[in-house]
Amino acid sequence: MSLPHAILTALLEKPSSGLELTRRFDKSIAYFWSATHQQIYRELGRLEAEGLIRALPSEQPARGQKREYEVLPAGRDELARWTAASQDPKPLRDVTLLRLRAAAVVGTAGLETDLRRHRELHARQLAKYLEIEQRDFPPGKDGPQDRLRHLVLRAGIDLETFWTQWLDHALSEFAHLPDTDGTGRPGAGED
Repeated sequence: MSLPHAILTALLEKPSSGLELTRRFDKSIAYFWSATHQQIYRELGRLEAEGLIRALPSEQPARGQKREYEVLPAGRDELARWTAASQDPKPLRDVTLLRLRAAAVVGTAGLETDLRRHRELHARQLAKYLEIEQRDFPPGKDGPQDRLRHLVLRAGIDLETFWTQWLDHALSEFAHLPDTDGTGRPGAGED
């Protein structure tokens, strides 16, 4: 149930149309909570039907005109309730780790190449986060809202740092592994 809360958060930061909201999502919230544009529009309809948001009155009502939404007091209350509620951490589900476990029984053919690709993707994301940090959080920008937003960005930086370092370690292990078919015998490319 977190997508509605992500939308409420974004709308409390700035009332927006659905299109503006999806663009803002793509540039910020999507780094840690992804949603398709269709999901966002669908959720806007639900939130409005539940009385948590409303479309702002338009000066010139016209068919196809974008509707700008704002959060109603009930929406703010729901977001505050959700923020204060206790939630357990979610168990880690990562396909790369599962693939490594599977490689132990079926062999490592092709996996090292994909680990290198993952390493590059994580390094690029880390560079993007560091660029955002430098641009959006210069020294002295430390108001309470800025500090909390920076904390979220730091989580992204720390996670990408972890993955790049872990993938470096995994790739160094691959340098010492023969390509096997999972039985301990050399794989198809070895004699």
